[in-house]
Amino acid sequence: MTSAQRKPRLAVVLGDPAGIGPELVGRLLADPGTAAAADILLIADKGELERGMELAGKRTPYAQAASMEQADLSQGRPVLVDYRGDTQGPFERSVSTADGGRYCLATLRMALDAHANGLVDAILFAPLNKHSLHMAGMKTADEMHWFTQQVGFDGPVCEFNVLDGLWTSRVTSHIALKDVPAHITPAGVTRGIELIHKELLRSGVARPRIAVCGLNPHNGDNGSFGREEIDIIGPAVEAARARGLPVEGPFAADTIFLRVQGENRQYDAVVTMYHDQGQIAMKLMGFWRGITVQGGLPMPIVTPAHGTAFDIAGQGKANPGAMLAAFKLACRMGMDAGSSPA
Repeated sequence: MTSAQRKPRLAVVLGDPAGIGPELVGRLLADPGTAAAADILLIADKGELERGMELAGKRTPYAQAASMEQADLSQGRPVLVDYRGDTQGPFERSVSTADGGRYCLATLRMALDAHANGLVDAILFAPLNKHSLHMAGMKTADEMHWFTQQVGFDGPVCEFNVLDGLWTSRVTSHIALKDVPAHITPAGVTRGIELIHKELLRSGVARPRIAVCGLNPHNGDNGSFGREEIDIIGPAVEAARARGLPVEGPFAADTIFLRVQGENRQYDAVVTMYHDQGQIAMKLMGFWRGITVQGGLPMPIVTPAHGTAFDIAGQGKANPGAMLAAFKLACRMGMDAGSSPA
């Protein structure tokens, strides 16, 4: 099969079984465009997959393989490897548990192995719960840095959020707000610009346009409310521009997102200084369509940007919008990553 004919191959993981992940995967599999767009390797407990399809209201036929190596993804329907690590018995629902966290980490390790062995081109996982992951023994602050440990990657990484083609990255992420200013450095701003430029190209944006936020209210108002824009962020942006990167800023954070909406969008990406600076705006613009990309890693890893939604888990009313959007982006990125013939 030629690279033009071959579909991207995705490893799909159900996420935390206490949340809406299994239902989201059930709804993804039921969508008529899914099987046509990708060859899917499901790494999941069979009972959880069946439960997810029951909540979604439609049972999608799938094949089953005894191991990943025996999974034939070319037969036009998803292939399940029934796996749950060392967890036993039924999972608790709508609460954080060590068992749920262990299940997530075990299935994600399998997905990483599938990619390392050339069996898949990209990984798509349903929402995780960080408290469950930490209860299960995850030592890193988040799954992003857990992935780097698992694959032995020591390069720069960043969680990117994507909504309707608009990307955001962060100079700082999961740290206390009081610690943010000390972590705003020329190297950090430069890294944020470089990483999102690389991922935009990887996702098929031929001519990226990147904006950078300031840190302080009103962009510091010429130093009245802080000098980070003058001493750190602005010089980093100018240095990146001098190297040919398509970046502008810094811009006031309370107005930049007005310039990236609708048909007259001026930029494809916004580099923010801390977690909520971009997250609040993105989630207000489209909570159930947002995507998170584990950026900078050697392989595409994508997930919905929302959480496990314990409050509606098991009720059969989860909105699959972000899962479907994440699937489409994983397909595009996986196609690029696996463009050579299988």
